[in-house]
Amino acid sequence: MTKINHLKQFFRNLTYIQGQSPEPKVREYFYYIDHQGMLFLDDARIKNFTSCFKEKKFIRFFFNQLRVNTTGRYTEFPYVSPCGRERNFVRCDDRPIVFTHVIQKPDSNDLLLAHNHAGDLLTTKFLPNKVIMSPETCRVYHPAPERTGSVGLVASKLAIEFSKSFKFDNGESKPPTHFTFNDVTYVLEMDWFNIEKDVLKNP
Repeated sequence: MTKINHLKQFFRNLTYIQGQSPEPKVREYFYYIDHQGMLFLDDARIKNFTSCFKEKKFIRFFFNQLRVNTTGRYTEFPYVSPCGRERNFVRCDDRPIVFTHVIQKPDSNDLLLAHNHAGDLLTTKFLPNKVIMSPETCRVYHPAPERTGSVGLVASKLAIEFSKSFKFDNGESKPPTHFTFNDVTYVLEMDWFNIEKDVLKNP
């Protein structure tokens, strides 16, 4: 009975209906991105690997369209991924862009960060000198596309690997000052990241 009551409360709290049509020929859908970068329907009761979206071409299109929500609708969903006459509103645990692993660009020595479980279909240039860790949350961040807020989260597994190579010249209560990757030590640039503002989670 308790489980049934929780389900009733959950659906009472929803302020939308998936696929609703607020105006002719327009449909609206609602999504959630967890701290590992997996994409779900927002109203999915169970959010794990079995219920997330896995089709890589769909994920690529969805995230290539993703941007800050300036529609004036559903401001509790800070992002939107428009698709023709569809508005796909998105909220997330922290940041919508979540980097999962480092890959090497084909026919080049350049390194890329892949994000949101689309393999090499979604990547951004890896900038080791701009990896940042928040001492308050221990979460690790890296620059992301400007249209999504310019800050991306590094997924837990990769963040743990990165954290082994941080150096804290200003003490461990402050952000790291150096990061070693592939035997090269980088002085970390922090001017792109506002510790006080950028670690705040989205609603």
